Amino acid sequence: MYVITGATGNTGSEVVNRLLAAGKKVKAISRSEERLQSFVEKGAIPAVGELEDTNFLTKTFEGATAIYAVIPPKWDLQEDWRGFMRRIGNSIVEAIQKSDVKNIVVLSSNGAQLESGAGPVTGLYEFEQRLKQIEGLNITALRAGYFMQNFFGLVPMIENMGLFGYSLKSDIKTPIVHTKDIGEVAVKHLLNLDFKGFNSVFVSGAEDLTMNEVAEILGNEIGKPNLKYMQFSREDAINGMVQNGIPQTIAEGYDELFNALNEGDYLNDYKRTSENTTPTTLKDFAKNEFAHAFKHEA
Repeated sequence: MYVITGATGNTGSEVVNRLLAAGKKVKAISRSEERLQSFVEKGAIPAVGELEDTNFLTKTFEGATAIYAVIPPKWDLQEDWRGFMRRIGNSIVEAIQKSDVKNIVVLSSNGAQLESGAGPVTGLYEFEQRLKQIEGLNITALRAGYFMQNFFGLVPMIENMGLFGYSLKSDIKTPIVHTKDIGEVAVKHLLNLDFKGFNSVFVSGAEDLTMNEVAEILGNEIGKPNLKYMQFSREDAINGMVQNGIPQTIAEGYDELFNALNEGDYLNDYKRTSENTTPTTLKDFAKNEFAHAFKHEA
């Protein structure tokens, strides 16, 4: 049996569907019974509860062949972001210890090698370190690139301003990946259980791109071939996120992450290879998903 946290999220839903299609027994975790219904109809076992509830997790993890673990985002967060991540991570770690699970695939990120200075990704560093301390646990941490799905949040800015921007420098190349490809890599490792001890695996998307290149690709697919990227100041980037409803603690976390990219620390251990390159291009995403979202919102 496989247990999937964040089962209704971008990568978790992909993992659930692929494991079910492979004929595996799957237990899917969510706070919402309603959102699990489509998986239940395909044969998944629902587990409705909170990731902060260690007793719930312990019972849910018991007997699992492997776990897919995600610390999900919480977009209405009013507390310290790192504190929230630490609480979820500690609950998962304690439940693993109590249930004696031996195999786990973790959704991590580029930058998770950094002990500090990478915003929310530093929380993933802490989570990885806690997992490493569990004796006999086999871990694969998926060091994923920047999610293509994050670009959906740019639609209002592009529509209203005719451009988009972050505090990230325009010429920094970064791996950009589709979440379905992350799910595919996760399932490969879950099915094969081809890992012992601690392993980190880059999931890099089809290519490394600058924001100028992203603007060109997105713009061409939405009928705005002159779409431009603008690097905002750190202060303006934070204020803009807050004005668009993102909590201060999350805005500051993203600012710290982009600064780590600008300084060269974030990708200081990253190397693209044929093994960590995944198939979906940003052009594929822009044509098949982003353009539809832009047309609908516009």
